[in-house]
Amino acid sequence: MKKIIVIGGGAAGAKAASKAKRLNPNNLIELYTNEDIIAFSLCGLPYYIEGSVSDVNKLIVRTPDDFKKNGINVFTNHTLEKIIPEQNCVKINNNHIFYDELILALGAKVHIPKIKNIKANNIFTLRSIASGVEIRNKMLKSKKVLIIGGGYISIELTEAFIKNGLEVVIIEKNGHLANDFDYDFAARIHKIIMEKSGQNCQILYSTQVVEFKKDENNNFISAITDKNEEIEADFVVLSTGAYPNVAIAASAGIHLGLSGAIKVDNRMRTNFNHIFAVGDCAEKYCKITRQADYIGLGTIANKEGRVAAINAVRPDIPESFDGILGSTITRFFDYTISKTGLSYKKAKQLSNIIDLEPIEATVLKSDRASYMPNASEFAIKLIADKRSGEILGGQAIGKIGTVAQRINTVTSILQSRQTIEDILHLDLPYAPPFSGSIDPILTAAYKLKELSKK
Repeated sequence: MKKIIVIGGGAAGAKAASKAKRLNPNNLIELYTNEDIIAFSLCGLPYYIEGSVSDVNKLIVRTPDDFKKNGINVFTNHTLEKIIPEQNCVKINNNHIFYDELILALGAKVHIPKIKNIKANNIFTLRSIASGVEIRNKMLKSKKVLIIGGGYISIELTEAFIKNGLEVVIIEKNGHLANDFDYDFAARIHKIIMEKSGQNCQILYSTQVVEFKKDENNNFISAITDKNEEIEADFVVLSTGAYPNVAIAASAGIHLGLSGAIKVDNRMRTNFNHIFAVGDCAEKYCKITRQADYIGLGTIANKEGRVAAINAVRPDIPESFDGILGSTITRFFDYTISKTGLSYKKAKQLSNIIDLEPIEATVLKSDRASYMPNASEFAIKLIADKRSGEILGGQAIGKIGTVAQRINTVTSILQSRQTIEDILHLDLPYAPPFSGSIDPILTAAYKLKELSKK
């Protein structure tokens, strides 16, 4: 029997605790979190705010009582204060607790920009059930919202707010939305948002907020930009990214990687025996670049939690997590926006480091046979290395129902490190309701092949 301590109740921590108990019911499993709610869907919060998820409690996958029924002791509102690796001990709420195995699922912290009066009322971040409820309640009493940042959460919240009749202003410090995408595809995202939002959305690029103005009751009333423009709104949502929560781990001598997250091997082990790190606090390995990377996604967190639990319980039968591709997907009304692997922009940035000569091919085609009802334009881009022919990434935008299946195909191509030539031999299925006789993926590969000859 082992005593396994899990710190953190998000996707990674909850998975690790559950898996460790299933592997050996005799293990003593204790999960500690500084939150009062664990194991909930952070990704579902924009859809609760929108109203398509009617009850926020539906986003809670398992309660502390559910864990306790399975023999897992859950301690909410307990804060990690110190890790003492030499003694196999952690200090939590001023108590010293000893362990045989420690799994750190410390999560991430919201990046709060340095803006004057950032702590005024009605300035929100979206990182918890409580914050989701606050934003929805404020939305229902408001007419205009300001969103700082232009990533996926920003796009999803824009849809939620537009559907609820609000006017939306997005301020993005970069030159386009969705910075993981290339500019041409980001321009398509912009066009879709404008098309579906009517006159209710404004996007300001290459702009930053320098000050929030407030009234005598400390309530936000407007934002001042670095271009000296004043924007009034009822409330603000900061969608400015997150960074790994690693300060306590680092102070204990746990090594951090190049990304700033906790450095782990493919068994999720840190530099200390019996200490693992998973989820948003742990560094990732990119299968394409073969280098350290960082991305926070629930799918990755679940996989890592499972792997850490297996290696903590039965290290003699090891399990590995071999890395990520950076696959993401979201929705804006009836459009799907998705990518996997490297963008062309990112590949160019890395070309001198990992010896790449990237090429790109974009295809605009009907997402099914053009004579079929509901056929619509579909855009897909493939990125490859000209010299080796290896596929490096893909981006796709189109109506719901056509993008996911194709980006999943590209993800499988990346996973198996296939080349342009390999794609041309793929036996992709065809029927008029699903594709033209030559799938857009194949068309993009044909274009890449021609480019590779030049």
